[in-house]
Amino acid sequence: MKGGLAIENGEASRAATERAGGVNRGLSIFDFILRLVALMGALGSAISMGTTNETLPFFTQFIRFKAEYDDLPSFTFFVIANSIVAGYLVLSIPLSIFHIVRSGARGSRIILILLDTAMLALLTAGASAAAAIVYLAHKGNARANWFAICQQFNSFCERISGSLIGSFVGIVVFILIILLSSVAVSRR
Repeated sequence: MKGGLAIENGEASRAATERAGGVNRGLSIFDFILRLVALMGALGSAISMGTTNETLPFFTQFIRFKAEYDDLPSFTFFVIANSIVAGYLVLSIPLSIFHIVRSGARGSRIILILLDTAMLALLTAGASAAAAIVYLAHKGNARANWFAICQQFNSFCERISGSLIGSFVGIVVFILIILLSSVAVSRR
């Protein structure tokens, strides 16, 4: 009687392990897809901001006003932060593939959670710094004598605003990645 009970418990635990492995594999596939989406958002934002410039003529063709992303340190930080995050995501994709193959890996998932959290902080800092400048570009600040430049540099403002959207999408995706990885680790 006891022998039959031990076999049943062993079969039940094996079935539960296989089920958990299947769920973890599904979470790993979703993690991989989210990493690709975050990579596209971060890389697209960095490229969009890094190639943003606009030149306006002033009275004659020899005197011009020019707006470039590297005129403001916040935008430069934004491009660097998004580039670092995109590089990290490229390097983390093989580890994400490893987690699809070996869904029971726990130590590497914990390392990825820590690194993902650091990259989330960097991406948030870059996007927040750029968002403050984009707000000033659109609205200005009369008390500080900062004029809104978006009436003159319309194309420049559209590109930097679009670049921010991609970066904030990357932030939301990183939050989902961290939550999914935490669930996968806790299921073990």
